Amino acid sequence: MTKEEKKRKRKMLPVRLNALFLVVFFIFCGIVLRLGVVQIVYGQDYKKELERKEETDVSSTVPRGKMYDRNYTPLVDNEPLNAITYTRSSATSQEDRLAIAKALSGLIEQNTDKVTERDKKDYWIMTRPDEAKKKITSEDRQKVEDGEIPEDKLYELQLSRITEQDLADISEKELEVLAIKRQMDAGYAMTPQTIKNKGVTPEEVAAVSGQLEDLPGVDITTDWERKYPYKSMLRTMIGSISSPEQGIPKEQRDTFLAKGYSLNDRVGTSYLEMQYEDVLQGEKARAKNITDREGNILETQIISEGKSGKDLVLTLDVELQQEVEKIIEEELKAAKKESGTEMLDRAFVVMMDPRNGEVLTMAGKQIVKDDSGVQKINDYSLGAMTSSYTMGSAVKGATVLAGYQSGAIKPGTSLLDEPLYIKGSPAKKSYETMGTVNDLEALKRSSNVYMFKTAIEMGDGEYKKNSSLPLDTGAFSEMRNYFSQFGLGVPTGIDLPNEATGYKGTSVTPGLLLDLSIGQYDTYTPLQLAQYVSTIANGGYRMKPQMVKEIREPDPSEGIGPAVRSSEPHVLNKLDMDKDQIERVQEGFRQVMQEKKGTGYGYFMGADYSPAGKTGTAQAFYDGPNKSKFLAPTFNLTMVGYAPHDKPEVAFSVVVPWAYDKSSNSNSVNKVISKRIMDKYFELKEKHDKENLEQKNIDKIEEKAIKKEVE
Repeated sequence: MTKEEKKRKRKMLPVRLNALFLVVFFIFCGIVLRLGVVQIVYGQDYKKELERKEETDVSSTVPRGKMYDRNYTPLVDNEPLNAITYTRSSATSQEDRLAIAKALSGLIEQNTDKVTERDKKDYWIMTRPDEAKKKITSEDRQKVEDGEIPEDKLYELQLSRITEQDLADISEKELEVLAIKRQMDAGYAMTPQTIKNKGVTPEEVAAVSGQLEDLPGVDITTDWERKYPYKSMLRTMIGSISSPEQGIPKEQRDTFLAKGYSLNDRVGTSYLEMQYEDVLQGEKARAKNITDREGNILETQIISEGKSGKDLVLTLDVELQQEVEKIIEEELKAAKKESGTEMLDRAFVVMMDPRNGEVLTMAGKQIVKDDSGVQKINDYSLGAMTSSYTMGSAVKGATVLAGYQSGAIKPGTSLLDEPLYIKGSPAKKSYETMGTVNDLEALKRSSNVYMFKTAIEMGDGEYKKNSSLPLDTGAFSEMRNYFSQFGLGVPTGIDLPNEATGYKGTSVTPGLLLDLSIGQYDTYTPLQLAQYVSTIANGGYRMKPQMVKEIREPDPSEGIGPAVRSSEPHVLNKLDMDKDQIERVQEGFRQVMQEKKGTGYGYFMGADYSPAGKTGTAQAFYDGPNKSKFLAPTFNLTMVGYAPHDKPEVAFSVVVPWAYDKSSNSNSVNKVISKRIMDKYFELKEKHDKENLEQKNIDKIEEKAIKKEVE
């Protein structure tokens, strides 16, 4: 290299170094600028992200609304319970929950009855990992690697290979831990789950309360349990609620979740509890869980305390219900003993106010045999609306009114009661040949033939002795249409689910139209029969039967809160019949009970409450639980009525299916029950008025509420 070149190279070196330093300087400035932006401009955002807290709404149940009878006697109450709950965060592991369960097991006693074999196996694998690994062979793992079985299949193999001897190694103390952990695992993240709410002692409350800081997610709260002062009475009609373990029924899950329910909420699953779920459920207490980014709960803030469900005041009179059930039970036993009829096993009574449709009592009893073959009597109140029977002559009031309206007969029409001999059929007749009778006499003495001839006229037929009887089959629909105006064969509209409407015969042979006219073809429920007689009693208004009289706000300080809704009388339809026609049938019903030769006179003569009504006997075929007697000939006994006849305030139906199977063992259980329940109604009415029962019960409820507030 020449001297000139060396000199030029020395001059370029500082230039390059300066350029390099300049580049480094700019890079350094860029870094500093970037750090400044991050720290100064976005520093708070990054700090917030680092300390980020999440807010999650949670809710807990409040007591359901209570139920009272019409006089404010408590029928369904809530019993407060101390409860130990656990709220699982999303960051809590199985091991964490196991540790908490072990700690809790030293503080409380836990029932282990609900622990399943699968629970034990899962616990055994978790607590005995070394032994659990031995349940999986190298061949099993090779199959996973070869793709012959999925990896999650290994756990199932482990479970299947755990023996009874393995499970026997789990101690009683471990079972208690497992029972606690089982409840903890059943909950959903961020949702309180009940670990124990029955039999929680003050000592357990104190022990757990003192350790809450060391038991993350565990809390002491107040829970509730349904309380039934009258035990099994009316329980089927009141209905049931699900348990916290059951939660929302699967088939209704989407509906309830859309309304803001949690999966483990207790909900009504049948009858009144289900029908009035939206009212009884109340507004749940709401809280906000504040968690860190890992999901650990940092703080719980109460948003709202919640409010108990609204209370239902039912139309039922519980004292009347008690007495009616007692009467049914006594007379059912007596009739069965007297007649010796194997098929007789049930009886029903429905009493309602014909002025507004309020159901005063709906009772039913059924004789059953327990596993040891011993007979006992069960509640079967629901059978009054879910089972149907042929009702016999009790429906003749509807037949006479149908005859008036169709023009087949008129008030005062007289017809000859005589045996009818129709070709190809047995003689159709009344229980006695009555000669010429008018409409009132036909009702009073219960003439079948009068109804037969009315039906024949409706079917445009002409009776000729020993000849066939062609009829217009449209008369079936016509008669059923008239009957439906009374509620026979159609839904009554009661505010309860699962109501039966009865059976409509499909055959249209002439003889069956005659049977339909005397209540021996289609079937009806005892509730329909009560609605029918109420419609006659009140002058032609078919009232919707009502089980709920009022809905009231809960008021912990006063006991009884203000009414938010009162049930108004609901007229479903008015009979398309003249007033004088209805009054004519009312007079016939009065004569049944109050005049000699009336079929109910022997039992109601001298009754000072001036009754009216109609008896019924139906030839039927047995279709009850005794399969050996299926379709055996039998007789159903019924009776309907109301009082006083001129200003009705109570109407009733009595139904005793399969009361006897032959005339030699007949009985009058329907009439005996009818007389006794009506006597009892007016006796209790006087008693309740005298002691001012409604106000007396309200005062008791308020005193109890005030005492609770003081405590």
